[in-house]
Amino acid sequence: MNKKERADFIVKSLDKLYPNTPIPLDHKDAYTLLIAVLLSAQCTDVRVNQVTPHLFKLADNPLKMSKLPVSKIKEIIRPCGLSPKKSQAISDLSKILLKQHNGMVPSTFEELEALPGVGHKTASVVMSQAFGIPAFPVDTHIHRLAHRWKLSSGKNVTQTEKDLKKIFSIDLWNKLHLQIIFYGREYCPARGHDLNKCIICARIHHKLVKK
Repeated sequence: MNKKERADFIVKSLDKLYPNTPIPLDHKDAYTLLIAVLLSAQCTDVRVNQVTPHLFKLADNPLKMSKLPVSKIKEIIRPCGLSPKKSQAISDLSKILLKQHNGMVPSTFEELEALPGVGHKTASVVMSQAFGIPAFPVDTHIHRLAHRWKLSSGKNVTQTEKDLKKIFSIDLWNKLHLQIIFYGREYCPARGHDLNKCIICARIHHKLVKK
C-alpha cells in the first residue's frame, strides 16, 4: 500500500466513521471561536467548553471584553491553564480588534497571526471553522496519526502540515482535520493504542509488514 493508497483508504474510512464533523469548541461567531481556540492551548476542549459560558456571559464581543479587567478574565479561565498569559492576550487582542479591525475578527492568516496569543494553528482553526477557508490545523493528535499512518516523517507540526497538504486535496482539508482528531481521540490514542480497535492502523500496519 503506497502513500496514495493509504491516503485514499484513510479518507474512505473516516467518511464512514464521521460523515458529519461538528466543531468541538462551543461558540456563536468568529470572535467567540477565536477566544475558545486560544484557551484550548494545552487544555482539553471539554474543559474549555466548561469555562467559556462563564466568560462569554460577561463578555462575548471585543468591546465588552476590552472593558473587563484582566484579573477577572484570569480568574474565570484559570481552569484552562496558562491563565496569566491567556488572559492578557484575550484582553489585548480584543482591544486591537476594536482599534484596527472595527471590532471584527480578520479573515487572513497574516492579520490573525499578528494578534497576541494567536499562532498559526489557532489562525488555521479560525480560518477553517469560522470562515470556511481551506486550512489544515495540525494538533498533537494529527501529528501523531500522520506518523503512524506513514503520511509524514515531520519532526514538528509545521512540516507535518506541509506534508498533509501535499497528500490530500484542498477541498478535503477542513473536514478531514476534524475527522482525524475525532479518530485519534476515539481509536488511536497516544497511550494504550490497541491495533484490534484501530482499524486504520491495523490495515496499514498489516500491509506494511506484508510488503
